[in-house]
Amino acid sequence: MCEVYNVLDMKAGRDIIGANAMTPQHMTRRMLLASAGALIPDARGGPPNRDPDAISRQRKRLAIAMWDFSWILRHHRGGEFEDWDQALDGLAERGYNAIRIDAMPHLMAPDAEGKIVEECYFPRETWAPALWGNEYSVRVRPREALLEFLPKCHRRGFHVGLATWFTSPLKRFTTEDGLFRAWDGTLQFLQRNNLLKRVLYVDVLNEYPNVHGFDWLKDELKQRSEARKFQESHPDARLQPSDFAEKKGRYSALQKRFFNKFLKIWLGRLRERWPRFDFHASLDSATQVDEIDLANLDALDYHIWFQHNREMRVTNLGQLITGSNDQHIEEIGANVKSFWAANRARMIEWMAGRIRDISASAARRGIPCGNTEGWGPIGWMDHPALDWDWVKESAEICVDLAIRNNYRFICTSNFTHPQFRGLWRDVKWHRKMTARIRG
Repeated sequence: MCEVYNVLDMKAGRDIIGANAMTPQHMTRRMLLASAGALIPDARGGPPNRDPDAISRQRKRLAIAMWDFSWILRHHRGGEFEDWDQALDGLAERGYNAIRIDAMPHLMAPDAEGKIVEECYFPRETWAPALWGNEYSVRVRPREALLEFLPKCHRRGFHVGLATWFTSPLKRFTTEDGLFRAWDGTLQFLQRNNLLKRVLYVDVLNEYPNVHGFDWLKDELKQRSEARKFQESHPDARLQPSDFAEKKGRYSALQKRFFNKFLKIWLGRLRERWPRFDFHASLDSATQVDEIDLANLDALDYHIWFQHNREMRVTNLGQLITGSNDQHIEEIGANVKSFWAANRARMIEWMAGRIRDISASAARRGIPCGNTEGWGPIGWMDHPALDWDWVKESAEICVDLAIRNNYRFICTSNFTHPQFRGLWRDVKWHRKMTARIRG
């Protein structure tokens, strides 16, 4: 059972590191050098203390598929992941050599009382199509699943990115140390079972700091979004007007200090315990690259889509995920085609600039960059009114841009699952794209 730490405390408007947290005085010289980026890479590249399979040690580009939590929530009779061997063979046939999966650390690890979740029920509260995750109400056994699934990945030579969206019906690890305890407990379980093989990285939280189910962090961020609310919950805090100053669509200064300090402390704790692995939190365009202190990350996985361009709002693409029915999907599909035809060159120029900026930011820090979710729409589906042409075209454009900008791990889209039948069954297209990526 892991210790419980209390390290973030707002006093006099400052983040104070608690007595049990790691301080510079307690860090080893190696950790200090690593945190400063001062370790000299060996001939293979990347910090020499890292596992040879870590992303920072990879010399060749990886074609990576994001399988999120679908790999386990659709592993049932009639599900697209019913037969893991078949699904993994299909991914290999399409030329992919890496997978990013939700390792379910919030269900895998024992809680503060040492309780273990052997089985978890995921209910479905709507009959609307589920693009990712469970289509039906299902029961899963996360520990048994990883024990069976990971060896199948290893036998096929896949590198595995361990990630999490931290979502489940069970609310566990709800305090500030929860992310550390969940991941530390999960890595201990995998180590005991000799399953820490071919691990590319540990992505501790999806699309940091907001698009995930770690509610403690989101609640703390919300408190720091408005001066009045924060003052009510932290009456002793000494605040400056600049603490809440922000540009439209960006975080306040107080929020940025908070979520960067959080990563520094907890990734530091994980690196201290597991120095062989690369750790990071994935990002998306809701967070600008310059808002994140990249010194805290061993890799930059930045998710970006053409849909993130504000001009594309006129297409109503967001309704493909949030809409209550499919009555407007034909209109949305037509809007996308019309907008793309009229604005294609300008959209490509915008995307090229974003990819260059992401790559340059990673290069300045000396860390590998990539993208496990992209490139056209965020949400898409098999539907009589939609085809996959724009998804494929946008992928072809962006994969080439990513290669030219030295991305080290590259997806073809966030629809590389068997449940997206229209794209999955085009084996020839996948093989063409993964051949480009792998070089």
